[in-house]
Amino acid sequence: MNAKTKHWTIAGIFLVTLISSAIAQETGKPWSLDDCISYALSKNITVQQAGLSNDRNSLYVDQAKAARLPSLNGSVSQSFSWDKSYDTQSGTFGSMEGSNGTNYSLSSSMTLFNGMKLRNEITQSELNLQSSQYYSESVKESVELSILNAFLQVVYAQESVGNAEKQIEVTREQLQLAGERLELGAISRADYLQIKSEVASENLTLAQAKSQLAIARVSLLQLMELPVDDSFQISSPDMEKIINEQRSPDATDIYEQALTIKPQIREAELNKQSAMLDEKIAKAGMIPSVSMSAGLGTNYSSGLSGISYGSQIANQISPSLGVGISIPIFQKKQVKTSIGLAKIGYHEAELSEIDTRNQLRKEIEQATVDVLSAQMEYEANLEQYQALLESNQVSLEKFNLGLMSSVDYLYEKTSLITAESSLLQSKFNLIFSYKILDFYKGTPITL
Repeated sequence: MNAKTKHWTIAGIFLVTLISSAIAQETGKPWSLDDCISYALSKNITVQQAGLSNDRNSLYVDQAKAARLPSLNGSVSQSFSWDKSYDTQSGTFGSMEGSNGTNYSLSSSMTLFNGMKLRNEITQSELNLQSSQYYSESVKESVELSILNAFLQVVYAQESVGNAEKQIEVTREQLQLAGERLELGAISRADYLQIKSEVASENLTLAQAKSQLAIARVSLLQLMELPVDDSFQISSPDMEKIINEQRSPDATDIYEQALTIKPQIREAELNKQSAMLDEKIAKAGMIPSVSMSAGLGTNYSSGLSGISYGSQIANQISPSLGVGISIPIFQKKQVKTSIGLAKIGYHEAELSEIDTRNQLRKEIEQATVDVLSAQMEYEANLEQYQALLESNQVSLEKFNLGLMSSVDYLYEKTSLITAESSLLQSKFNLIFSYKILDFYKGTPITL
């Protein structure tokens, strides 16, 4: 390995180390939902591609506007030729002689009128740019919703792990107490083994909860385009402040509001306007076009003996100016076909706009139903959990006093664990449904 290769190898290793260190620092801190969304938007490939589409359409706008300007082309040509002169007196050809010539020219042309085609193309390119910008916003909103869902899944999985650990701690205390009572002969060995079996079952539940947490964390990291890192942690938000706000959403009001703010609606409208211009642009092919051209040329020829190069160039300048009219007579149905295709494209854009509006209405209707259902489900689960919690406390006292068998106590405890799990799931369903509803109302996604 030569010195230069070694130098670049060391530099590459150093750069990789810096990048890895930066990533480790980023993933080592607690990430809020805002942090996750902000990072994902900066790294998401689809978002970046949408940004490039905006750049491309911006160039198309510049190009369409520049089409109104006159063109200017310059050319220089050098020619060489050889021939034999003919002597009419002797009737013979002389020796081969060469000559050369140089030609300089400038030419310019400009469209004066072409059935408003240029103006419509400029307007269309501007509409396409605006449409792509709204599409970019739609992509960003889609990423934000995906991150919200994945973030809440991680929070839910973390709370599930915490609940499972608490349950195991309580059951282990009961197992220790049961062991003491077994030694005293207060309970049977079957009762003791029932408690011991419950510990094993709850350990399995904890392992499953940790597995779900790992899967949820990986999903969030992948959506953020971050490498999987065990040090990645999120900052758990205060969920209780947004639980059960007792909303009564009206789908019609939210839909009317969403029509004015959702980017996909504006994008569909602009696409329809752009498609309408396709027909006007196509119809311009049936209208005569007027153009103007101008030129300036001069030349030199070695055949003009006795006249210098500079004199020939200066005295043979020949300007030209012309106006032309192109009248379409027969284009083998090309224009007619273009007009027909443009009409079809416009109808497709109309249907796409209607479908976009209908899809938005359906999503909002579903979101309002989800909120109402989630609120009722959360209230029912909360009531059930509170009742079972009180019942479980009584059962625990009876079990500790030897007034309840381990089978009956574990049945009560299993019911409480199930209710707690259902309550946790309904809580996160409620939070997610609230955030989806806020999203359609234009409220920024945050926790």
